[in-house]
Amino acid sequence: MSKPSNRLAVAALACCCLLATAARAELADRDKPVNLEADTMTVDDLKKVSVYQGNVILTQGTLTIHADKLVVTENKDGSHHGSATGNPATFRQKREGVEEYVEGYGQRIEYEESKDVVELFTQARMKRNQDEVRGNYISYDGKTEFFRVIGGKEAVTANNPKGRVRAVIQPKKKAEATPAPGADVELKPAVGIANP
Repeated sequence: MSKPSNRLAVAALACCCLLATAARAELADRDKPVNLEADTMTVDDLKKVSVYQGNVILTQGTLTIHADKLVVTENKDGSHHGSATGNPATFRQKREGVEEYVEGYGQRIEYEESKDVVELFTQARMKRNQDEVRGNYISYDGKTEFFRVIGGKEAVTANNPKGRVRAVIQPKKKAEATPAPGADVELKPAVGIANP
């Protein structure tokens, strides 16, 4: 492979990291091929910047990103920064180990690989099954699993004239209690077995 082709492959792989950690993403996605479509693509190997524009669609395994523009920059430490913009830019990815998908929407979505932080700006929304949070800004730290949501004038809609943060959280089913490891367990006789 030539240098520009290598850079393109690295840039496309970095795009796939965009929001993948925010959802405890499907781990197998990392080993899947990256498919990228756009009206135009430019790669500046010297500046380590790749730009994809016009109906950008990136898929890798269960991850799908849609944007008007996607910019990927390689940092000095070799990590990547991705920025997707659109009206809105969106992502969708399956969560690891469960049959759930996480979806994100925003006018701009930023991902900093070295910090494992994703940010959604302006009319930001994240959704997991029936749970949903909306605001002007959403930040998620994949290392600490810490969310932050901020309202603001950009979050104003007819149904939310003050631009406040809105969240819908569905009740979770309670799991049956299981004994802690090493705890005493009461043994009960089996039903339907005759004693000798």
